[in-house]
Amino acid sequence: MKNILFVIAAAIIMLSCQKKKQIPSPVIPPIPVEKPVPFGVNLAGGEFGSSSGTYGTAYIYPNIAELDYYKSKGIKLVRVPFKWERLQPAMNAPLNVTELERVMTLIDEANNREISIVLDCHNYGRRNINGTNFIIGSSELPIQTFKDFWTRMATTFKTKKIWAYDVMNEPHDMLASPSWFDIAQETINGIRSIDQTTNIIVSGDGWSSPGVFAAPGSGSDVLKNLSDPSNKLIFQAHTYFDKNNSGTYQGSYDAEGGYPARGVDRVKPFIDWLKANNKKGFIGEYGIPANDARWLVVLDNFLRYIQDNCVNGTYWAGGPWWGTYPLSIEPANGADKPQMGVVKNYLTLPASCK
Repeated sequence: MKNILFVIAAAIIMLSCQKKKQIPSPVIPPIPVEKPVPFGVNLAGGEFGSSSGTYGTAYIYPNIAELDYYKSKGIKLVRVPFKWERLQPAMNAPLNVTELERVMTLIDEANNREISIVLDCHNYGRRNINGTNFIIGSSELPIQTFKDFWTRMATTFKTKKIWAYDVMNEPHDMLASPSWFDIAQETINGIRSIDQTTNIIVSGDGWSSPGVFAAPGSGSDVLKNLSDPSNKLIFQAHTYFDKNNSGTYQGSYDAEGGYPARGVDRVKPFIDWLKANNKKGFIGEYGIPANDARWLVVLDNFLRYIQDNCVNGTYWAGGPWWGTYPLSIEPANGADKPQMGVVKNYLTLPASCK
């Protein structure tokens, strides 16, 4: 009898062990790894020509060959300029389907290459209405029209790999009332009603110059008070190294007063403003001509400085129609431009940048 009980007990223990073995181990999800913040390039063309110009004649978007070229250099971020009037021909109306398809195709091709996109409304704080440019906030162009545009854009592109919505390129001489701050806040509200995850880029009022942020209480300084429930605002400056910061480089290196730290000195007020207000920054445009190797030193010093200060940016510019434009980084006859020799050394921010 004891032997039988022993056998029964042993069998129960074995069955119990087998059941325990059948219980699957809990699956622990992997800890998400944040990708490094990328540097990149502007691929211009979508903002060329008059707003009524014909595609392929007046303006163009980047092609697949360009995306492949910049990917081969390790570039993972492309800023794509476009005109508001082309994406939305009539105010407060649906977006243009044909134009959306062009932009969407570009984004899909970029995403297939693990390249993220910055959508850049390249309108300088204005819109052309029947041949006249009106400032956003004027009676002809109420804030609501711009808010409507970006709300529709967010609805269309929120599922794509968009690194940021660059709400307006180089606003300047905006109205005192409503101010650029008011316009930016309403635009943020519109985007966030649809898309809570994509970065939003806001430039200073003053051609995106780094210095416009430095004056306490100015129209650009107060942008630090903008409210974003997603806390994903990025502030933008544009920096060139010629005498007047225009990017035209009309004179030689010496005539333009070039020196190795010109870019560092010019962007420093913006970097200081970001640090003082605990904000994130982005340099959406910077570029040099290739006619003097000393400009390459200026560019290298500048890029090292902003990288060390956790600010990324996009070089101005590549694109299929630049021709002999001196700042163009588009390859010529299969050969890299000298500027690429510097740009390709700055591809991401350090992992320590949060």
